[in-house]
Amino acid sequence: MVTFFVFVMMLLVDFFNVATKGRISDIMKGGRWRQYTLASFLGATPGCLGAFMNVTLYVHGMISFGAIVGGMIATSGDESFVMLAQFPGTALLLFGILFVCGIIFAWLSDHAIKVLRIATCESCLESECEEYLAHKDEDEKIREIFKFNNLSKNIRSLSFTRFLLFLLIGSFLLLVILGIIGSTKWDWKRMTFVGLALFSLYIIGLASEHYLHAHIWEHIIKRHLFRVFLWTFGALFFVHWGLAFWNLDVFIKQHMMWVLLIGALIGVIPESGPHLIFVMMFAEGLIPFSVLFTTSFVQDGHGMLPML
Repeated sequence: MVTFFVFVMMLLVDFFNVATKGRISDIMKGGRWRQYTLASFLGATPGCLGAFMNVTLYVHGMISFGAIVGGMIATSGDESFVMLAQFPGTALLLFGILFVCGIIFAWLSDHAIKVLRIATCESCLESECEEYLAHKDEDEKIREIFKFNNLSKNIRSLSFTRFLLFLLIGSFLLLVILGIIGSTKWDWKRMTFVGLALFSLYIIGLASEHYLHAHIWEHIIKRHLFRVFLWTFGALFFVHWGLAFWNLDVFIKQHMMWVLLIGALIGVIPESGPHLIFVMMFAEGLIPFSVLFTTSFVQDGHGMLPML
């Protein structure tokens, strides 16, 4: 259920990213406080696309060093999707706090580099960061990608990738409707998952072959979703095994400062995944909000990879 929710949220974010292509740079042109606010907002959006966009803007000299620092502080990587699935209210509160912290530390960072005279990035070719950035199909308009006429054409010439996605999501939808997985009552959770499944089928049915393969299959599923599934499964296994055989809750309470320090150090890793262990421990009530906030504050997901 968590993996499916992550998949649909990534679809939404990628759809928004393609729909607003080329407009973000115009919005960014303005004063420093506008840069700080918008860079932190992009960072706070779920996933790594906002962080990648901040990197693109920074290396092209469109935002300051402080702005990208603020964006990286605000971002929580792909773990954001899992947090929204596990504890949505607390997750939104966390994103809001990180957003405010991003703006504050963006301003402090720009002042610090002036005092310390730190040399920052002037510019770089976009092709150098291409491997890690979201696909930028300049010639492919959003209306052409999702034209309603595409549905009949896509069904007539059904590719294996589209068929496989239809089969997997359709099977998930059927299992939810029958009550085999998820809630057995028609509550808001069950109706939400039915709606998300129908939305996914709609996008997959209308999407052009290029968008389906490059954005959904290659980027969302192969690059992100499988990794999120493995880390989520591993984190859940670690937490449940620790509670059952290792008295993990007692160990954490007795060594909370060490847990906080380890969480901060793991957050430095430029990778979405390890942080999920702390997300799942928070979901189980093993660690306080302060530890989750610390790891989220430090970690950048995949966002820092293009900078490296």
